[in-house]
Amino acid sequence: MELHTLKREHPNKKARLVGRGGTRGKTSGRGGKGQTARAGNKRRPQMRDIIKKIPKLRGYRFASFDIKPSPINVGALNVFAAGSIISPETLFAKNLVRRVGGKLPTVKILGNGEITVKVVVENCILSKTAKEKIEKIGGTIK
Repeated sequence: MELHTLKREHPNKKARLVGRGGTRGKTSGRGGKGQTARAGNKRRPQMRDIIKKIPKLRGYRFASFDIKPSPINVGALNVFAAGSIISPETLFAKNLVRRVGGKLPTVKILGNGEITVKVVVENCILSKTAKEKIEKIGGTIK
């Protein structure tokens, strides 16, 4: 055995720290050294975060921003005197409806209950049964 015939049992291996595996070679598409070469270095676009905070509009033909009319039953109109005018203003004065967003709401009169007072209805939406009950007693709708 001579010195020039000696062979190492384990030859030197090059240490690869960044980007193990893959077909892209040494850094595997992670660039050079430093902060950007490390795991967890993901910068998120600012606009994406703003978009993600806005809730998704669910359902078919999203319409939850529509202001729905305030319902009032026919039976609740008995607090008015005979011949009085019923409108969103007079209903608000009697505390039967509340303001919605600082404005008087549109009012829908529904057919539950019985009406015993002859009244005049203005600027209100009426259901079919409510209209029948008011006209049956002799009330009018404008």
